[in-house]
Amino acid sequence: MTDVDGNRYLDLVSSWGPLLLGHAHPEVIAAVQAAVARGTSYGTPTETEVLLGEEIVARTPVDKVRLVSSGTEATMSALRLARGFTGRAKIIKFAGCYHGHVDALLAQAGSGVITLGIPGTPGVTEATTADTIVLPYNDQAAVTAAFAEYGDQIAAVITEASPGNMGVVPPRDNFNAFLAQACRENGALFISDEVMTGFRITRSGWYGVDGVQPDLMTFGKVMGGGFPAAAFGGRADVMAHLAPEGSVYQAGTLSGNPIATTAGLTTLRLATDEVYAKIDETSLTIQRLVSTALDKEGVPHVIQAAGNLFSVFFVESSEGPAEIRDFAGANAQVLPRFTAFFHAMLDAGVYLPPSAFEAWFVSAAIDDDALAALESALAPAARAAAAVQD
Repeated sequence: MTDVDGNRYLDLVSSWGPLLLGHAHPEVIAAVQAAVARGTSYGTPTETEVLLGEEIVARTPVDKVRLVSSGTEATMSALRLARGFTGRAKIIKFAGCYHGHVDALLAQAGSGVITLGIPGTPGVTEATTADTIVLPYNDQAAVTAAFAEYGDQIAAVITEASPGNMGVVPPRDNFNAFLAQACRENGALFISDEVMTGFRITRSGWYGVDGVQPDLMTFGKVMGGGFPAAAFGGRADVMAHLAPEGSVYQAGTLSGNPIATTAGLTTLRLATDEVYAKIDETSLTIQRLVSTALDKEGVPHVIQAAGNLFSVFFVESSEGPAEIRDFAGANAQVLPRFTAFFHAMLDAGVYLPPSAFEAWFVSAAIDDDALAALESALAPAARAAAAVQD
């Protein structure tokens, strides 16, 4: 990226995930330009909307899919559908998981909520969150206890397929499979939020890693190719409850916008196995370079990855935890070390996620020259982190 002052940066944010192929990929730009020339919105379905829906269904276990305009809208709609389908009110979510700025899901959310240190959920009434049960992530006993107490009231369990909004904290001990089974046994729906991981971790998202089939899924980011597009989908019998077929209402004037669906469809078609292999290799290389630089300066850290998504936790000491399993562990970071590291990298021309609670996103556009520039930037950044006292 180049800023208004002419400074150039290696981008490891990738628009917070959508730019799997890098900035301004020529084939994506050409497809978008052709779409714009035909018109920007019609108020009726278009061919690319249908083709993008078919592509999502082909890559994932969902039977039907509904397009929307943002990840927040996707999770909001999935929750409404789950409640309408089950006739129940309560939702289980996990501390540190972020599902967009849906009122009921901002309780102990990750992403910008924790980065900015926002206490509670100002602007959200207690009544709105009264039916939200927040549990520690990766804690099977807590889920079992919640179902024992509220089982016939719980409409759904929603989780990030592999969380990346408290830093990357993958599911442990078959946690997703456990959640799916717990939901089946108690008549609730299992909602897997793949807005971040979908079509980035693999061509099928995190589902391509663990193979756990949810009842509902949410998608976003990569499937929009840098434009506002998202989706939710799931079992045919559940999706049949959506209007006009069913009585659960959802609509959006610009949902399935032809420009956004063109960008998303082109991006997914270009995301070949070779592209995923290159991104995975690049991610592993960057992780190794970061760890080597921090080790050289004696900076305690833990790097955790979910496929090509990863994050660096600046822990208190080398005798600390070998892994971060939940929100409490993520919160125990030495944040001033991250701050020093981030600003040193920015000064050296590397744009990292400006939060210790976010994932690093690599793209297929990162080449050997970019990796060499990154390696040069890491040495002074590691020294800056080492200079910060506990």
